[in-house]
Amino acid sequence: MFGLPIGEIALLVGGVIGGGIVTGLMAGLFGIGGGAVIVPVLYEIFRVLGVPDAVRMQLCVGTSLAIIVPTNIRSYLTHRAKGAVDHAVVKVWVRPALAGIVIGSVAAAYAPPAVFRLAFVIIAGAIAFKLLFGRDGWRIADDFPGQPGMSGFGLTIGLSSSLMGISGGSVANVIQTLYGRTMHQAVATSAALGVPISIAGTIGYALAGLPHQSQMPPFSIGFVSLIGVVVMAPVSTLVAPYGARLAHALPHRTLEISFAIFLLVACARFVATLV
Repeated sequence: MFGLPIGEIALLVGGVIGGGIVTGLMAGLFGIGGGAVIVPVLYEIFRVLGVPDAVRMQLCVGTSLAIIVPTNIRSYLTHRAKGAVDHAVVKVWVRPALAGIVIGSVAAAYAPPAVFRLAFVIIAGAIAFKLLFGRDGWRIADDFPGQPGMSGFGLTIGLSSSLMGISGGSVANVIQTLYGRTMHQAVATSAALGVPISIAGTIGYALAGLPHQSQMPPFSIGFVSLIGVVVMAPVSTLVAPYGARLAHALPHRTLEISFAIFLLVACARFVATLV
């Protein structure tokens, strides 16, 4: 079922390496773990390998979360060195975000794969719209709300991360800019929050997929493919600091437009799988 000729394996490994390069750049540039890039790439790889459709999307999401762990760590360290991370916000968001990860991991064990694709399209599409057509005047307030508002934001970030296979940067960036943070500040703080989110998500998806282990490709732990992690993670981790440096060199509006275009391309890919 999962056997492939050497030539096809080589092409797949090459595709994963290319995806790893793009993933690392996206992680550093936009403060995201690159899941919006990783998930579509892995989806095609696992399709060719013959992974059943009933578990393919969950395997992509879980593997994506595992891959972006080292990328997030390195991206965060680079942004922290520049003094751009708001650790106070990270501290408030981290617990409810982890609660969202738990909810998403439970859903992975029972929800149909279309749920994850649809969640990606809706959330990422809304973010892209805001970045492309939003104005500086689109602010809810000049500073964050108190509780329970901040806890609600943290829960939303964690849940969306678990459903989309990302580290939360996509949603966290928009929330922060709506409350007066610059895109550069938002990117740095999102990178920090992404570290615990991606670690918890990896553990959650590994556990959620254990009942489906017989449908997984070789060298998988639940919904986490160790082969995907071993091939893609080192490449994306090495490239992430270059993206982070570029983020601090780009104008604010250029960063927003680039991020929006990136999200729209990823959305289009998943819309195609829903048709």
